[in-house]
Amino acid sequence: MRSVSEDASGDLLRSLAPQVLGALVRRYGHFDHAEDAVQEALIAAAAQWPAGGVPESPRGWLITVASRRLTDLLRSEQARLRREAEWVPPPPSGAAHDDSLILLAMCCHPSLTPPDQIALTLRAVGGLTTVEVARAFLVPEATMARRISRAKQRIKASGVPFALPSGFSGAVLHVLYLMFNEGYAATTGPDLHRPDLAAEAIRLARLVHRLMPTDSEVAGLLALMLLTDARRPARTAPDGTPVPMDTQDRTLWDAALIAEGVALVTAALPRGPVGPYQLQAAIAALHDEAPTAAETDWPQIVALYELLLTLTDNPMVALNHAVAVTMDSGPSAGLSLLSSLSSLAGDHRFHAVRGHLLEMSGSLADARDAYTKAAGLTGSVPLRRYLHTRAAACQ
Repeated sequence: MRSVSEDASGDLLRSLAPQVLGALVRRYGHFDHAEDAVQEALIAAAAQWPAGGVPESPRGWLITVASRRLTDLLRSEQARLRREAEWVPPPPSGAAHDDSLILLAMCCHPSLTPPDQIALTLRAVGGLTTVEVARAFLVPEATMARRISRAKQRIKASGVPFALPSGFSGAVLHVLYLMFNEGYAATTGPDLHRPDLAAEAIRLARLVHRLMPTDSEVAGLLALMLLTDARRPARTAPDGTPVPMDTQDRTLWDAALIAEGVALVTAALPRGPVGPYQLQAAIAALHDEAPTAAETDWPQIVALYELLLTLTDNPMVALNHAVAVTMDSGPSAGLSLLSSLSSLAGDHRFHAVRGHLLEMSGSLADARDAYTKAAGLTGSVPLRRYLHTRAAACQ
C-alpha cells in the first residue's frame, strides 16, 4: 500500500473508471449492472484509499470489488425473475391501493439518491419528458437521461415488490410538488398550464393524505396545491397569455378549493413541526384571502418567506422573497436581493422578475433587456409571447 492524498486519489479513480468498466463489460456483459457495480467500487475506493493507502494494483483492486458487486446484482436479478414468475397479484381493495401510488413509492426506493428518486418519478409517474425533468433540475437533457436510465436499472436490480409501503418519504412529497408545478406552469409547449398533470398531482396528494392524515407536511403540500390551483381559472387571457396575479379577476378563483386549502393548513400548522410546504401554503392562503391585490398582507408574506429561507436553500424561494420584499419595501430593496442569486442566471424566471422590478423602478431600457432575455430562455410559447409584449411596452 502507498499513501496518497484525497485529490490524487480522486484523479486516479477518474482515470481508472473507464478501464474498469470496459473490463467488466467485456468479461460479463450486462452494461447497466456493470456501470452500477463500477460506481460502487469507486465509492468504496474513495472512502478507503485516502486513509488506508492505494493498493499495489489499483486497477485490479477495482475490478475485483466491482466484479463481486456485479455478481451480487446478477444473483439479485435472477432471484427477482423467479419471484415474478411465482407471484400472483392480490385483488385491489380500494383507493389506497392505487397502482400509480405504488409506482410513486417504488420510484422513491431507498436505494436511489433523492435527486434520482425525484427524476425517475417525474418521468415514470408524472409523464414528463426528459427535457421537462431536466428543466426542473436545471441540468442538461443528456445528463438527466443518464440519471433516469441508471435509476431504472437500480430499481430493476433491487427486486422491490410491487406493494404499497407503510409510509412515504420526503422525496415522494417533493416529486408531487414538482409534478404539480409543471402542471400549473408548464415549462414547454403551447399552453400555459397542463391541467391533467396538476390534477394527477392533487389526486395522488389526496391519497397520501388519506393514508397519513396526521402528517402536517402532507397536509401542507395538499393545501398548497389546492390554494394555488384555485387561481388557475383567472391566470390566462382569452388568447392564452398569462395574467399577473395583481390584475386577475378574483371572482373567478375557486372558492371551494380555497376554503379546503385554508382549513388544511390552519389545522396542520399548530400540530408542528412546521415545514416548507406548510409555510408555502400559508403564503398562498394570504394571497387567496386578500379581497384585492392592494389588500395583500405583504409584511406577513415577507416574514413567512424569511422563515422559509431558514429551512431551505432553494434559490426560487429566495427569488419569491425578493418579489415580496419589493411589494413591501419598493423595487430597490428587491433588486438588491437579486444580486445574490447568480445561480439562477440561466432561468427565465430570474430575468422575468428582474425585468418587472426594473420596470417598477423606471429603468425601462434595462427592463426591456431583462424581459427579452427571459423570453429567450423559456420553452413556454404563451409565456414567451407575454414577455416579448412586456419588453415592447418598456419604451
